[in-house]
Amino acid sequence: MNQLKQVITILSMAVLILATGIVFTQTPVNAQEEEEEKDIHITLLATSDIHGRSMPWDYAVDGPNLTGSLTQLYTIIKDIRKDHPNTILLENGDLIQDNSAELFNDQPQSPMMVAVNEMGYEAWTYGNHEFNFGLDVLDKVSSQFNGARLAGNVYKENGERYLPAYTIIEREGVKIGVIGMVTPLITEYEKGTNHLDGLVVKNPIEETKKAVKELEGKVDVMIGLMHMGLENENGVPGTGVKEMANAVPELAAIFAGHNHVLINKEEVNGVFITEPNKYGTHISRIDLTFTRQGEKLLLKEKDASTIPVKNEDGTFVESDKDLEKTLKPYHEYAREDANIEVAQLKGTNLVPKNEIKGIPAVHIQETPLSDFFHEVMLHYSKADVVAHQIDNDKASVDVGPIKKKDIAYNYQFAGGEVSVYEVTGKDLKDYMEWAVGYFNSTRDGDVTISFDKTRRSSKYSTNDYFGNVKYDIDLTEQPGNRIKNLRKLDGTPIKLEDNLKLGMNSYRMDFLVSKGQALEGRKFNMIWSSKEESSYGETGGTIRNLAIRYLKEEMNGVYEPVIQHNWKIVGVDMKSPARAAVVELINKDILAIPTTEDGKYTNIASINVKALITEEEIKMLATKAKVDASQFTGVKTSGEFYQKLVKALNKPKDEPVEKPVNPSKTAPDKSKPTITQPESLKGIVTAYHLNVRSKPSNSGKVYGTISKNTEITILEEIQGWYKISYNNKSGYVYSKYVTIKK
Repeated sequence: MNQLKQVITILSMAVLILATGIVFTQTPVNAQEEEEEKDIHITLLATSDIHGRSMPWDYAVDGPNLTGSLTQLYTIIKDIRKDHPNTILLENGDLIQDNSAELFNDQPQSPMMVAVNEMGYEAWTYGNHEFNFGLDVLDKVSSQFNGARLAGNVYKENGERYLPAYTIIEREGVKIGVIGMVTPLITEYEKGTNHLDGLVVKNPIEETKKAVKELEGKVDVMIGLMHMGLENENGVPGTGVKEMANAVPELAAIFAGHNHVLINKEEVNGVFITEPNKYGTHISRIDLTFTRQGEKLLLKEKDASTIPVKNEDGTFVESDKDLEKTLKPYHEYAREDANIEVAQLKGTNLVPKNEIKGIPAVHIQETPLSDFFHEVMLHYSKADVVAHQIDNDKASVDVGPIKKKDIAYNYQFAGGEVSVYEVTGKDLKDYMEWAVGYFNSTRDGDVTISFDKTRRSSKYSTNDYFGNVKYDIDLTEQPGNRIKNLRKLDGTPIKLEDNLKLGMNSYRMDFLVSKGQALEGRKFNMIWSSKEESSYGETGGTIRNLAIRYLKEEMNGVYEPVIQHNWKIVGVDMKSPARAAVVELINKDILAIPTTEDGKYTNIASINVKALITEEEIKMLATKAKVDASQFTGVKTSGEFYQKLVKALNKPKDEPVEKPVNPSKTAPDKSKPTITQPESLKGIVTAYHLNVRSKPSNSGKVYGTISKNTEITILEEIQGWYKISYNNKSGYVYSKYVTIKK
């Protein structure tokens, strides 16, 4: 009976289901019939050209520098990891050189290695500067790194790879092949050293093709981590990642480096390229999205970008405090080293105060600073002529103690050395002509010296200074014909066929002989280098360390500069009243020095006083000066206007008229009798520029400078200083640089 009831119940339910149209199906557990599986997102981050910026601190000047560092980038990296757990962190070379990182080469640990390990870097492609200290030092420092080290185009002489060409990193089943290559020009950069002994450097494009074949079937995507710039360097084929992308389209994207430029995203042959500039100012990012098709993982989407340390509102990303705490012992050690005193500077500052705001004096005139570096280079190299660069608009060394940080601040190329080449007078002149291409040619009426925009914004914004020769730079001439009166210090002309020994930085020479440059294709015999082991070695042979050695050993800790008066710029009106007006207006922030649109590069055009001026310009500048523009009606030229504007600015305010005094009520004169002062002494300034200070001491504020051969009136002598009248107030000049006129 019960069985019959059960059968009836089941049949009834079946009828009901059929009547209502409700159908039940079994839901499979496997993914396809369920909801479609989620895509897999991978984020790769890469730094490049950090150059020792572990903390937001510039050890060259021993001061904060918030523009970029690993500790600031770590804040960005942590935020990205929160939202993107499949994040991979990579380093693209030039990590352990500069900003005092090399101080730790002989220490148990490098702060750069401590930082990247704590941050969780998984791979590091060597850059060219990794090889600066030789393989023993490189191996010692880099062996502290916890991740994979890559340099796929560097081999041992026995045919084995020096380091792997790639590493495979996996996230959520996605396998990423990271291929690492270094610029093959390391052979040029390390020429004359033993730093690459036992190694063979090969073409990175051919080696990348090999790596791609080795990775086929083992990975789902391939990424380049390459210490190479976008374009071929110095015109050498196979040295740029653009050529790499065209030759190896199997790469989904490439992290570039080396060139110190910012590339958010550039697509070449379907390959995305990104580069994070330099010094930790940015981090590059590549985003990959994968989807499953059966058992395969396919790259569905990709993108590239860069993230800056500087926020849109002008503030900077906060530095990670925990990482700062970890790095504190290394930070303090580097600061102590930077503040070691190496000498005392006597007599005069090494760089005069800028006459015009925004036009660095160090670049437009001979300074004791450039003379000093020439003195050092000549002493150790025994060359006939030397050349160097000062990559710092704010170069400065004042009378008083000279510390290690002062040398580094004023010569910022940490690896710069002196190498001596055999050249001809023609080679030297061609180099010099290229060097002075840094300046714009002048027009009639130009009253300021300005810089060529392209050169000013190049990788290293420098011009070159030449020592142990005399020459003029005539800016009325076009580039290629500006060097005039080239001669030795004794006045002997340098002929084109003369044989000379030229001491300079090898990096600059490699550039000059490259394709399209001033000495293209020429071969020069290098007969000596300060970095050779038989000379002063990789570290001791830098210009920075030679300068310190010179001050301590040759100058016995006291340096008093002797001005050489060996070069000057001609072809610019430096004496007209219109120019004086321009100087005053610029220094009062009324007239502006021309800059690039982004304001990054200054003084890219000269100011002209013979140009026609518009009513709009007159109104704008008059408003800025807070004077009535109507008084300049009829003014045609800029120079005429500038002079009238200065006159209006300096017009004395109306003073109340004094009432006449009644002679009959004049009080008797009880003052002391007038003593006739002896006639004031006259003096002639002998220094190229002589500082006028607020008190008879080198600690006095600098009011300005007086040029050589200027006659001055001496009011009195106080402890080796002469009191003079300067711009309607009392000032003091150092008596050593004044000759009494008889």
